[in-house]
Amino acid sequence: MLPFATRLQNVETSAIREIFKLLGKPGIISLAGGFPDANLFDVEGIREASVKALADNPGAVLQYGATEGHDPLRDEIARYMAGKGAKVERSGLITTTGSQQALDLIGKTMISPGDKVIVEAPTFLATIQCFRLYGANLIGAPIDADGVKVDELEKLIIEHKPKLIYLIPNFGNPSGAMLSLERRKRVLELALQHKVLVIEDDPYGELYFNAPPPPSMLELSEGIPGSRDWLAYCGSLSKVMSPGLRVGWLIAHPSLLQKAVMCKQFSDAHTSNLAQATACEYLKMNRMAGVLAKVRPAYAERAQALCSHLKKVLGDGIDFAAPQGGMFVWARLTAPGSDAREFAKQAIERGVAFIPGTPFYAVNPDHATLRFSFATSSIEKIEEGVARLKA
Repeated sequence: MLPFATRLQNVETSAIREIFKLLGKPGIISLAGGFPDANLFDVEGIREASVKALADNPGAVLQYGATEGHDPLRDEIARYMAGKGAKVERSGLITTTGSQQALDLIGKTMISPGDKVIVEAPTFLATIQCFRLYGANLIGAPIDADGVKVDELEKLIIEHKPKLIYLIPNFGNPSGAMLSLERRKRVLELALQHKVLVIEDDPYGELYFNAPPPPSMLELSEGIPGSRDWLAYCGSLSKVMSPGLRVGWLIAHPSLLQKAVMCKQFSDAHTSNLAQATACEYLKMNRMAGVLAKVRPAYAERAQALCSHLKKVLGDGIDFAAPQGGMFVWARLTAPGSDAREFAKQAIERGVAFIPGTPFYAVNPDHATLRFSFATSSIEKIEEGVARLKA
């Protein structure tokens, strides 16, 4: 037996990835994955952007690059964020290999073994795994449809004095919840008051169905002097452009960025220059708005279909709040003693898959919960999938 690092003792393989292994069975309808619909990718636009990236300066994009990122892309990201209301300079951000790397860099630079970290209950599974890998003692903060309950969060901050607080304010994975404007402001006030770093992870904010979400905490921090020093923002093009490019970014205090760059130097040296240059050219082409104009109604229609059929077919057997954006419906089986893990096994036998909610809790899981994703399924598949759940 190889003498593996002790840090691996507290980390398990992803329960989601294990379920994905079962999806190869013929005829399986998947309401499990958290992927964007590949049929909605702007293939022509990305092809044009990649050709231009190679044509303009092939030597540079095929060569090693700066760890901080491709400067033209950093400028475009700053422009993109300005369009979302947040002021940031090139020097105030670094590009990362997906926003997942941004979270990993925060874990590497901020978490020492035993440090307490507050996460939403439930929250993104990969963040639980990442922070545990660095020895974090995770604490779950309760949420509702309006995001983290700030009164409960304040109590947890006072009791545990955490090193970090990790939140997904817009249409969270898996909860689908959207943090209200009042709560966003209160989180910033708590961060400043208690000198605790808040991580704002925002991969889904552009995927709203009707009205856009409230301003990001990054934008709101302008109105709460000093709070921006205690905020780190993780952005990504994975859900709106292409996850295969693996382009994300981290906006944070200069001291955190400096440490993150140091850690990234011996992690991957730099994010792919070709991917960064392609993303840069794509953002310059201003095609994103047109793409989102197609993606938003498509996801909204599928979300509405899933919610209406869950209510119609499963009735009082399941409880959930309809999301206002994103890719997920978070639900709970209402029968006493329900276990979504057993239900998932039975569902696979019936030819439909979803993700049990248990792995999304850092502590004290609610085994009756489950996550559906509607992003990649047609209306017909959604209807048939819910019918199989009824069976």
